[in-house]
Formats: sequence, structure tokens, C-alpha cells
Amino acid sequence: MIKTVTETMLAVNEKLRIQKSTIKNGSEKKRICIVTGTHGDELERQYLAWLIGDELRRNISLLDGTVDIYPALNPLGIDSITRGIPQFDLDMNRVFPGSRNGTMIETVCSAIIDDISGADICIDVHSSNIFLRELPQIRMSVPTSETLLPYAKMLNVDFIWVHESATVLESTLAHSLNSTGTKTLVVEMGVGMRITREYGRQIFDGIFNLMKNMGMWKGDTVEPRRPIISQNSAVGFVNSDADGVFLPEVSFGDYVKKDDVLGNVLDPLRGEIREVVRAVCDGLVFTLREYPIVYGGSLLARILTIDDKTVKGGGEI
Repeated sequence: MIKTVTETMLAVNEKLRIQKSTIKNGSEKKRICIVTGTHGDELERQYLAWLIGDELRRNISLLDGTVDIYPALNPLGIDSITRGIPQFDLDMNRVFPGSRNGTMIETVCSAIIDDISGADICIDVHSSNIFLRELPQIRMSVPTSETLLPYAKMLNVDFIWVHESATVLESTLAHSLNSTGTKTLVVEMGVGMRITREYGRQIFDGIFNLMKNMGMWKGDTVEPRRPIISQNSAVGFVNSDADGVFLPEVSFGDYVKKDDVLGNVLDPLRGEIREVVRAVCDGLVFTLREYPIVYGGSLLARILTIDDKTVKGGGEI
């Protein structure tokens, strides 16, 4: 069933309409929300939303509860291929929880919060921008980690990154929902303006595993990966010192040692290597530059520091 969450008039007799797909069967005691499309240039989750809806509709008898899928919280951004809300140059994920008596975007954000609130759990799915590719991961703040970690471990991600609370913006959808008692997990994966099918399938398996553990899904599920959980580990940031074209020599998800070659910054005009990019620490490459044109200061990689006691493929750091 397609439902309208909120709508508002735009110029030239058009409407901004936020919709969701509600799929339910059996008991209505359990409800999970899958939220996507907050940023218009993040398309990885569009495939994930389709995968979930297709599976549920084909096997509706195996569902016991309600699944709400929000494929496009920012349809104007998706339509115009822009990250924020066009014309306003506004990041929607900096406006929550909004206000019922505020501006147009504030009232939209307030209606979204009202609609999701009360769910047993919400999965807020993001991808990176067009410049960086991210390993499938979950990010959360320290104050919410005690509540959210058990759920995060079920979602089949490679990495769980627990931030200090100061790094989590209060104006995001996830923070607003968590603050009012609706458990919300933020998933990051892939790269902007692209779809990586294996990542969509990986998170799809995780969501159905979570639903099975919640008593909402009677079908078979995949055993989830044991994620690396970073609660106190440092993150090494690798930035370019030169302008040029970056060609990586590693893949994200690789484990590297300090001073290992991560790639080269090339000068096509002179036919030279302008910079040999090296790892700043031992650890896991969980972010890697995707867009090759770089300038001095451009972020090339993030490396999670890992000590010798950490077991690859699982365990807390």
C-alpha cells in the first residue's frame, strides 16, 4: 500500500510529496522502517529499497508485522541529481526534527519524524558522496551505543564505528529519532550516484536477519558477518599533498601496514608521479577515494587503526 506521509505546494502548481510503501501481514505489534533518499546523490539505497519490497511482496506469508519503506525523503534532490534540496542549497539531514509551524522544509521534516516515531526500529540508509567509496558500516554515537549495538551486529556490515557524541550532529534524522525513543541505526555504504549491487544485497541480508531476530520474518536468512567494532580506536586520515590524478593500489577493506603504498598521484601533463601516497598507520582501509581528480588536501582514505590483538573479521577494538 502506497501512503502519502506529507505534501506541500510548490511553484507552477506542483507538489512536494513524500510517500512510503507499507507492507504488513499478521500481527501489527512489530514495525520496522527503512528510510532512504535523504540526499539526492545517494542512490545505493534505491536498489536496497526495491530488493526489500520485492522480497516481501513475493513472500508476504512469511512476514509477521509491518515494514514501512521510505524510498525518497528528498525527491526533489533525486530528480535534480543534487545532494541537498535544490534552489535552497539545503542539506535536509541538517533540519530535523523540523517544526510543524516552521518553513516548508521544517514542516516536511516534522511530518517525517511524526510518521516514523513509535517504530520498533528504523534503519536510515546512506551512501557516500561522489568522491569517496565506503565499506558497508554502521555509525552511532557513544550515548546510543549500549542500546543500538546488539541490533547493529545483526545487520551484516563489515564495520561498526562508534563516534564520540560531539561528532554526531543533533539536526540529523537519526539523532532526532534516537532522542525521542525510536531506535535508529545509520548505515553507510558505497559511493554517490552509483549502485553497488553486492552492497545492496549485503544489507538486504542483514535487514532480514534483524527482522527474523525481532520475530517479524519466518523465512530463511543468512548468517551475518562479525563486524569490527570500533569504540576507542583512532582513525588515520590520508590526504593528498599534490594536485593530479589519484590511482589507488589497494582496495577498501584491505588491511595495510604503516608506509604501505596506497596509490599514486599522477601528473598527466608532465608524465610524472607527483606523490606516492602511503598509509599513515596500520589498519583497515574503510574509506577510499573514488573520484580520481584531487587537489592538495583532498581526502584519499580513512584507515581504522587495529592492534595485534584484533581478529580480522570480527571483534571489538
